[in-house]
This record gives sequence, C-alpha cells and structure tokens, in this order.
Amino acid sequence: MITRRRFLGGAAGLTLATGLPRPARGQGRPLVFCSWGGALSAMEKDAMVDPAAKKLGVEVTHASPTQYAKIKAMVEAKRPEWDLVDVGGRFIFQGRDQDLVEPIDYKIVDRSQLPAHWYASHGVYTSAGGTVIAYNTSRFPEGKGPQSWKDFWDVKTFPGPRGLYKSLYYTYEAAMLGAGVSRKDVYPLTDEKVKLALDRLTELKPHVKVWWTAGAQPPQLLASGELAMSSAWNGRILAVMKEKAPVTLTYKDGIAWANAWVVVKGTPYKDLAMKMINEAIAEEAQTRLLPIGVYAPLNLKALAKATPDQRLAMATHPDNVKDMLILDEEAGAQLTWNPKYEEMWNKFQLS
Repeated sequence: MITRRRFLGGAAGLTLATGLPRPARGQGRPLVFCSWGGALSAMEKDAMVDPAAKKLGVEVTHASPTQYAKIKAMVEAKRPEWDLVDVGGRFIFQGRDQDLVEPIDYKIVDRSQLPAHWYASHGVYTSAGGTVIAYNTSRFPEGKGPQSWKDFWDVKTFPGPRGLYKSLYYTYEAAMLGAGVSRKDVYPLTDEKVKLALDRLTELKPHVKVWWTAGAQPPQLLASGELAMSSAWNGRILAVMKEKAPVTLTYKDGIAWANAWVVVKGTPYKDLAMKMINEAIAEEAQTRLLPIGVYAPLNLKALAKATPDQRLAMATHPDNVKDMLILDEEAGAQLTWNPKYEEMWNKFQLS
C-alpha cells in the first residue's frame, strides 16, 4: 500500500531509472516518461509508472518538467528523447493538430475502463483534479460562504477581494457559470460566448485583487486573509485545510479537469507506451491513487472503493462531480492558443 509518507519520500528519485531486470531499449536508451515534477510526478511514479514497468518487465526513466516546445522540437528533429508524456488536456488537441503525438491504439488501451469523456483520439486522461471556489472561513460564518460562481460574482452578499486564474482557460468557464449559463450550454465555444464571459469579467474586475499564476498562491492568500475567496485547485486547498488553515472549498459549480498522457510522435516505444497507458487506467493502479489523495482516479471501480474521507479529495467522485462542469479541453485549446481569443484576453487584461 502506498502511504502519503512513502509517496512524498519518493519524489527525490524521479530522475533515476527503476532498475528493473529486463531493460527495453530503443536507440540505446530505456523508455522515458516525462511529467511536470513535484507531487504529480511522484504520484505517477509510485502509483502508475513503476508498477506498470515492473509488471511489463521493462525499464523506465523519469524526466521532468513537461515542455511543449521541447516536444515540438524533438518531433521535428525526428529524435524523440521522451516517449510517454503527461500533458495538460489541451495539448492532446494541439499535439493532434500539429502531428506531434501518436493516435491512441485502442486495441491495446482498454477505454472501457473509463467514462467516455476521459479519453480522446490522441490522449488518455489518467488522474483528475478540479478548479473550485475556495474561501476564507473567517470572512464567512459556517455554511454561509459562496456556493456557486453566481455567488462569486455577488459582491454585495459576499463582499471581499477575489482571486482568479490569469488565463482565459478556467476563467471563461467560471464567468459563464457566473452569468447564469447552464453547464450544458457553456460549450461549444463561440465568439458571442467568449464576449459574454469577458463582459462578466469586466464587471468583476475591480474586485479581483490577484490574478494568480501558480497553484500555491490561492491557499496562501486565502489563509492570510488577503483574499476572501478565489478560484483554486482543489488539491492545494485540501492540503492547507489539513493544516487547520481558515480555508475551505465547495465542489458545487467546480470545473473538473484531468492530467492526460500522450505518446510522442516517432517514439521507438509506441506499443510499449500504449501498454503503460493501459496499466495506468486499470482498476489496480487507479485504486493506488486513493490513499495518496493528491489527484483523483478516473476509473469508476477504483472510485467506488474510496472511503468517506477520501471522497472529499476526489473531484471526480460521483458525490462531487454531479455538481461540477467537466472541462472541454478541445475548447480549452482554442481559448489558449487561438490568436483571436488570445488578443481578446490580452485587451481585457490591459483595460
């Protein structure tokens, strides 16, 4: 069983090979798995990658951090140094459109292990989190804090400085829900919807004290009282709640998203990388995520094994996700990389 202590202790060894008995080598090297580093990489190493490598009898080297520009450069040079990479879900679609990633071989990867929205033609989601509303409990009596993005926009009933993510990605969805748009109508993306979101953000902008760029910012600013409420990543908030900080969250109106794995175009380990993905989404590996409590499983059989306490940390648990919007990562790719939306967002930021 993987405990939190063992998990955190394993973070230091991410650059080392697993040292398994039968190295699988292509072009003189083992398969390389790359992720973002920190807690996510440690979790993936302990719960997914190393157990899969042991089961398959191969050697895997761990690298970090993920860099999209490096993926593009190595593919264009036809010399991939990474084979299997954890990416933001948006990159599945950028990578597909730029021919940087291999299509997923669903003869090897058993997609029946996941709900339909957690796999795509060129990538598979392996663990999940959520962008949620978090708030300072000293500012609001118990049970009286904001419970929706409409509440977040209601500065009279819920006064105090706000924090929002400094990207149209995540923030578009929050603004649409804050405007009263139903979850089913947030997508597909249109110019009119983006304009509506920006209009709503313009209304709230005088009350947004911090446009955060790193996940550590919201819990720190909320705990200190500098912010009354903020969008935040659920895992970061849960961590400070365990430390008894005056901060809590609600999954209501949250935005569920997931970490995705892609196979780099031209890898000499294409089939092996597919097998690694298949192992990562299997019930056994997904169940190992539960005691770690950093990111949630996506496999429903694994989620069903969560204890009541563990469910609190699981953005994708049925008790939580029923009240959440599942992020459309293809739309997210447009919000991030479409020059038209980028220009609209930059103008808003400068106004």
